Amino acid sequence: MADANLAHIAAGFGAGLVTIGAAYGIGKLAGAAMEGSARNPQAAGDVRISMIISCALIEGVALFGTVVCLLLAVK
Repeated sequence: MADANLAHIAAGFGAGLVTIGAAYGIGKLAGAAMEGSARNPQAAGDVRISMIISCALIEGVALFGTVVCLLLAVK
């Protein structure tokens, strides 16, 4: 196999791992936020705000990782 083909395969694999990791992290975060809101309904607003900020940070890291994988594939 040519090096370019292996780079494309590795980039696709890396992008998939980044996506799976981000989905797992957001799933755990949402589950914990729902549990926290159920245990203390008065703090649901604060929990929701923290969850949204954390989800945005996780998505940002996932997007960065995907872009790095794609840049390595094109190189």
